[in-house]
Amino acid sequence: LKEENAILRSKINKLQSLSETQADKMRKLEKKLEENKIKEEKEAQDLEAMVQHVEQNLQLMTKRAVKAENSAAKLRQENALLQAELRNSKLETEALRAGQAGLATAKQNAEVALQHLLQVTTSSRASIRQLLSGAESLQLVADLLKSIDRISEVSEDGQ
Repeated sequence: LKEENAILRSKINKLQSLSETQADKMRKLEKKLEENKIKEEKEAQDLEAMVQHVEQNLQLMTKRAVKAENSAAKLRQENALLQAELRNSKLETEALRAGQAGLATAKQNAEVALQHLLQVTTSSRASIRQLLSGAESLQLVADLLKSIDRISEVSEDGQ
């Protein structure tokens, strides 16, 4: 009976040792799980902050694009007016040539109108380039947002 008790005590000691080992493992796993939760929460916060920053940039770029479009439309109107003025100046020049009177004045008016037209054309081109640059920036932001969605989907699938 003593021998059997000794065997049982030995088994109890082994089971207690095994139980303590498993409890240690359990505590380590719980600690690791908590660390992972904290890490995931921080990553989620960082991702949310990045999304908000991207959204702010998108709004700013949209405002810039609208402003550039409005500027381009205004410049197109001014360009059309100056082209009409240039046509009128040309007609006036032709009339003056036919009458041989005031040729120098009409030429000067045509030259002034031409200079205005060239200035507006140059300004219009710059505005159109700015508008295209804004559109490219918006496309880049849209692509970035698509990438963020894919990262979120992969992150959710990986959990």
